Amino acid sequence: MTKTTPSEAVKILHILDTRYPEKGMVDFGTAEDTLIATLLSARTTDKQVVKVYADFRKAFPHLSDFAKAKVSDIEKPISSIGLYHNKARAIKGLSEKLLHEYDGKVPKTMEALTALPGVGRKTASCVLWYAFRIPAVAVDTHVFRIAHRLYWAKGKTPEIVERELKALLPEREWGKINRAFVHFGRDICKAPKPECWRCPVKDYCPYSPKTPQPKKTI
Repeated sequence: MTKTTPSEAVKILHILDTRYPEKGMVDFGTAEDTLIATLLSARTTDKQVVKVYADFRKAFPHLSDFAKAKVSDIEKPISSIGLYHNKARAIKGLSEKLLHEYDGKVPKTMEALTALPGVGRKTASCVLWYAFRIPAVAVDTHVFRIAHRLYWAKGKTPEIVERELKALLPEREWGKINRAFVHFGRDICKAPKPECWRCPVKDYCPYSPKTPQPKKTI
């Protein structure tokens, strides 16, 4: 199987970008909210994060509120999402660090972001692109799955897939990947089976065997 060329990859990405013009699921408008919301979204649906986030920030409107709070108090509004204890502890820790080292501002580099408690490359990449428009590739479960199905990547870890996607696509296209793939992954290119019969890029996709349209039942 021949790997997708950069020009072919750009064409596919543009098709998906046009099909899914909605904003990114973790694009919460500000660097601070995008950082915290993306951290919360790990192993949890974005829908669930959206459901609890407004009330969560009403309870803790400022970083200083997180920094002063007990971890147990931070846990309460997010107890419905996965790994809420670890996430509450990370939010308290990163709030303290942002206040002490960055005057309460979210930094704009991968190195500084990933040095914050609970922040990995995916979260940092979301912040860089959605908040600062700094080119980055955020590899979540949707990006990881779709990149393999399209044969854009072979890597067994998100870090390797990130490098492969950056090597394949021009830097100007990097920010589109997470937004388009997340919507595409939720709508059509699902796990465990994609709905290939209604896929806008099925003619360019090497995934095989294609999933046929289910027969209508009478």
